[in-house]
Amino acid sequence: MKRKLILVVLVLIIAMFLAGCSGGGIVTPATDEAKIKSVINEYCLAINDQNWSKVKSYCVYGSDRYYAVCQMEDLFNTAYLYCNIITINAYADILNVSIDGNYSQAYCYVSIIMTGCGEYESDTKYTYYYLQKVGNSWKLY
Repeated sequence: MKRKLILVVLVLIIAMFLAGCSGGGIVTPATDEAKIKSVINEYCLAINDQNWSKVKSYCVYGSDRYYAVCQMEDLFNTAYLYCNIITINAYADILNVSIDGNYSQAYCYVSIIMTGCGEYESDTKYTYYYLQKVGNSWKLY
């Protein structure tokens, strides 16, 4: 009898555990730090895809970062006149994020490599990305 009771309790505990892992539990909203890291990573992915309108959508319109993206797009378009195949590999290793109200800065190691026609240009450095909260999302400025 004792053995059956232990077995029933064990089965109930396992059932409760599995029900909690099924995705029907409480969903916690993303923290601001997670949102900031996501924006920076998505920004780099959009650069890799050479989707300039998407890259700009991660920036505050008219900001320094927005105009830097415009310059990068112009450089790409000029290079494309000479080479039909151009690849861009952008990567940001986010080392630290600090948030102060609606503003944030992320300290990153950034690497960007653009290749075409057998030539390449690269830029790697430690830098800060500055972000501003616009509505419920973060944008680079």
